[in-house]
Amino acid sequence: MSENQQTPNQFLTYEEAADVDASLLSSHEKFLARLTISSQRLLQIIAEDAGVPIEELTHQQIVSWFEKDNKIRREQGPEAAVLKW
Repeated sequence: MSENQQTPNQFLTYEEAADVDASLLSSHEKFLARLTISSQRLLQIIAEDAGVPIEELTHQQIVSWFEKDNKIRREQGPEAAVLKW
């Protein structure tokens, strides 16, 4: 696997993490940068699942998606859910 690839359910590539680490940002800003990159990737997944462009996602669709993923985790186990926390 190359540095730019993601493992399944990984929302930040090794290359992206390295770029953030190499940046001149403070620790807090690096955390926020990683969170934002990961959030973008998750929003892409949610938009695909909802069948809408990411720009058209509503907060209700995002909340519903989290509820759905949580239900999958409860009913099928953590490995079946998208989010692994």
